[in-house]
Amino acid sequence: MNPISILITGGAGFVGSNLALKLKSAFPHSTVYAFDNLKRRGSELNIKRLQEAGVEFIHGDIRNASDFNEIGPIDLLIEAAAEPSVLSGIQGTPDYVLQTNLIGTLNCLHFAHKHKAAFLFLSTSRIYPIDPLSQIPIITEDKRFNIDPNAQILGISPKGINEQFTLEGARSFYGASKLSSELIIQEYAAFYQMPTIINRCGVITGPWQMGKIDQGVVVLWMAKHYWKKELSYIGYQGSGKQVRDMLHIDDLYDLILHQIQNFTLYQSQICNVGGGLDVSASLLEMTEICAEITGNQIKMNHILENRAADIPIYISDNSKIQEIGAWQPKNSVKSLFFDIFKWIRENENLLKPLLS
Repeated sequence: MNPISILITGGAGFVGSNLALKLKSAFPHSTVYAFDNLKRRGSELNIKRLQEAGVEFIHGDIRNASDFNEIGPIDLLIEAAAEPSVLSGIQGTPDYVLQTNLIGTLNCLHFAHKHKAAFLFLSTSRIYPIDPLSQIPIITEDKRFNIDPNAQILGISPKGINEQFTLEGARSFYGASKLSSELIIQEYAAFYQMPTIINRCGVITGPWQMGKIDQGVVVLWMAKHYWKKELSYIGYQGSGKQVRDMLHIDDLYDLILHQIQNFTLYQSQICNVGGGLDVSASLLEMTEICAEITGNQIKMNHILENRAADIPIYISDNSKIQEIGAWQPKNSVKSLFFDIFKWIRENENLLKPLLS
């Protein structure tokens, strides 16, 4: 596919803005629309970056079908808009997360179908249910949890979690809304012959992510070290041993560019996408890396009780996506943290009110 017009929802957010900028560079003669409601604090900082690169910014909300009316014909829609917090709706009403992540996706699908456009959906590893993930046999090491290599569970291996892992059980309103969207996307593919790709992404991070405690923890960890603020190890007896894999935004872009250029190769596929075992770290290990890069030691609090929806470990098994297109992440954990550090240092005055 050589797209003439690309619409990226969530286009002023961390993932969407990075994709918009890079795709405009890769396809300079294409029209790239960045569509965003600017709800997340800090997303407004990306508008100037987008416009200077020739990306057309549109202030709109995917929950409102009429907000799409000012967008011209498109031939590719990348659905990167989301309420991304796994805690959203758990301690209050789930209306916003469900309306954004499900109704919003339905509006995107309707618009893509209207224009006979291809549809690339950024889903999440959080579609996998909490209790089964919490019951994965693990080995407790000095600085981290690891998956027990002897675990005999479908969808689990020392490489991580693959697409055969069970979908039975509760997963959070965030995860449920994204899984529901996956199911509807498959219906559009089957009955309307819409070309679709679904990427179930783990933790995505890198420069220009406005990290918070419930979403964007990698940037948050570096920012708190940079400005010498406190952090907390929450849950698992305050050990800090819980583990996630991490995917640099540049590595996600490399995959998406290959998918766009080879759409039929990936068409109708649903794949786990993340840093994998080689690009994973515990909170303890993240603390050590941040201290090494910044030279700062900070106070760490220890909260023993788990939060709702906490899991001890998630590592993406990328085997399927690698078999399809031979993609693999290039950035290590340390290089990822250093890129974030460099970005904060170069934009310290701009970012301090948001991240410190």
